[in-house]
Amino acid sequence: MNKRIVALSMVSTLLLAAPVQAQQQARSAPQAVQLPQRIPEAADQPYPGGAITLDIDATDITRSIFRVTETIPVAPSTRELTLLLPEWLPGEHKAAGSIDKLADLHFFVDGKEVQWQRDPVEVYAFHLTLPEGARSVEARFIHTAPLQSAEGRVTMTPEMLNLQWDRMSLYLAGYYVRQIRVKPSVTFPAGWTVFTALDGQSAVGGKVKWAEVAYDTLVDSPVFAGLHARKWDLGRGVSLDVVADQPALLDLSPANLARFRAMVDEAVTTFGSRHFDHYDFLLALTDKLGDIGLEHHRSSENSYEPEALTKWDTYDWSRNVIPHEFSHSWDGKFRRPAKLWTPDYRQPMQNNLLWVYEGQDQFWGLVLAARSGVQTKQTVLDTLATYLANYTYQAGREWRSIDDTTLDPVIAARRPKPYASMTRSEDYYQEGALVWLEADQIIRAGTAGKRGLDDFARGFFGIRDGDWGEVTYEFGDVVAGLNAVYPYDWATFLDTRINRPGQPVPSAGIERGGYRLVWRDQPNSYDLGRSGKAKTTSFAYSLGLTVGRENAVTASLWGSPAFNAGVVSGAKLIAVNGTAYDADVLRDAITAAKTSKQPIQLLIQRGDRFMTVPVDYHGGLRYPWLERTNPAGPPAGLDLLLNPRASLKSPSK
Repeated sequence: MNKRIVALSMVSTLLLAAPVQAQQQARSAPQAVQLPQRIPEAADQPYPGGAITLDIDATDITRSIFRVTETIPVAPSTRELTLLLPEWLPGEHKAAGSIDKLADLHFFVDGKEVQWQRDPVEVYAFHLTLPEGARSVEARFIHTAPLQSAEGRVTMTPEMLNLQWDRMSLYLAGYYVRQIRVKPSVTFPAGWTVFTALDGQSAVGGKVKWAEVAYDTLVDSPVFAGLHARKWDLGRGVSLDVVADQPALLDLSPANLARFRAMVDEAVTTFGSRHFDHYDFLLALTDKLGDIGLEHHRSSENSYEPEALTKWDTYDWSRNVIPHEFSHSWDGKFRRPAKLWTPDYRQPMQNNLLWVYEGQDQFWGLVLAARSGVQTKQTVLDTLATYLANYTYQAGREWRSIDDTTLDPVIAARRPKPYASMTRSEDYYQEGALVWLEADQIIRAGTAGKRGLDDFARGFFGIRDGDWGEVTYEFGDVVAGLNAVYPYDWATFLDTRINRPGQPVPSAGIERGGYRLVWRDQPNSYDLGRSGKAKTTSFAYSLGLTVGRENAVTASLWGSPAFNAGVVSGAKLIAVNGTAYDADVLRDAITAAKTSKQPIQLLIQRGDRFMTVPVDYHGGLRYPWLERTNPAGPPAGLDLLLNPRASLKSPSK
């Protein structure tokens, strides 16, 4: 090459590179802006200004609007005031406050409207600058309750409402919430009956007032109210408070009422104490109000299918929420993991030990239901079979521990997942229950049947009869409580089962209890009921898919024949072996494939594409059941666990 051309080329390269190097050398590099810290930490001292007055107008059932007027007395010399809407809510296990539903917010100081500023970092907080000598701040706002499920859980209908105080009240920053006092009142639609665990209820017209109460107790005492309502005394200071879409749904037979009373007796017998002075089961019989199962210390929020009381046998599968939430009065409300107790609703909760908090209550909910007859023993066995079947096929257990799933409420916020069998969900509930079943059977075998997890429940959750405060615990306390019942290497047992992924299928409790998982070609009662409510058909343990509305696949089990063939969530089933799809056609095809070597041909639609997918499966229909290992033998350990402890005829004190 000509030397002159080479030289010119080198010069050109240098000239071109120079601006790039200059740009790199001159690259801007800002420094972080320090986050503002305007919210005071909570202190365990009474708010010196006095009690807050909270008035809520809940009469606008047409537009589903709660109108709030809240008056906060100002402590002397206060110039800055910060008010917060609750964010981290007990029982939700995540930041679940409804800040997005708060609207039309105005503040008035001694009658004059003032400006407010939302905290730019903690958006649940509102800052006010007060003039000298300010005596009171009045907040006025509305809570815009969802009108449809796409907007959130529906809490108001023309027939009933569920008022949760944390959704429609502000509290003072800088104080433990137990140190803030509130005088609450609500105006309800004319003729409605009101249920809550709050004390000192009085009414003038539609306006209902209650006695002054600590803010944490107020938040822990929701309200159910409705046009069609009925209350039953269950004994031992417990009542069943029911609102319904229609009055005919409130027909509870004496025999079934006795089962609820027996459940209360069984719970008090199991735990050996009461951590409430009175207790209200708040129950909605509805398909209009949003589903709920939420624990409180002296009450619980529950919903059943509308006909769950009048068609008792049909809805046996659905009634476990009440015994589960009742168990929380002892486990979760009175005794609570130390990192789940917080001084206010601003401090994040750490969900460790939820496998005790929720896992034990999943366990006790089933046990108390069977012991009392609120659910049949067969339904409880069917439920356990479904739990075990799920973990038999759950690929995500290889990488994710039960303990890590305690953070799933924060990570996923219960949003749908593409492959829940791989990502896992809140398995501290159901797999936690299976771990506790194994613990019960270890104790039962080691003590020749003389002791079981009932003894742990009395010794750990049943302490301090009558105390409805909170006593916190750590992992070591759980181990010590178990060792007090039966000496064993519980620390290793729990660490292995709970903290380490890749564990064997959690069948040991069921097998030690004298049962085994078997597969049949018909769904068990629990699976059948759940599928009916969700309007789905499950082929999870055969093809590996579940089909919902409009023949759309709602779940594809990781590693299943359908998954391996490329059938995923959202695909629509059009035909099976050339015949238009319906559930019976697919059932028949799965059954016929047992004696054929040909794959099942599924015509599916994904978006605007149609494709025929061969699914090579020949194992027939498979649905989980439990059966006795030795049917002719004496009652096995699981039978003994589910047997009543308190007689149906025992007096309720």
